[in-house]
Amino acid sequence: MIRVTLPPHLRALARVDGEVALDVAEPVTLGSVLEALEIDYPVLRGAIRDHRTKRRRAFVRFFACEEDLSHQPPDTPLPTAVASGAEPLLIIGAMAGG
Repeated sequence: MIRVTLPPHLRALARVDGEVALDVAEPVTLGSVLEALEIDYPVLRGAIRDHRTKRRRAFVRFFACEEDLSHQPPDTPLPTAVASGAEPLLIIGAMAGG
């Protein structure tokens, strides 16, 4: 099981508390986790990434094992600790402004 932590506004949208657990087939990549998340929680389609292009929304960031994966391609394998369920994939709502 892959663990995913969502920001408060996406948890409210998906009507979940705490982390989300997903079944993701090997290889576990950033894209495969996002696909599984959107399948299990269809209300999140378009909230994290664009429907058509599948590109990440501007104010959404991805972190795993203290590493920023926000600019990585979707086929980027996630760290072993995330793929094994030991650590969560963090989806963060970024802030803008000064």
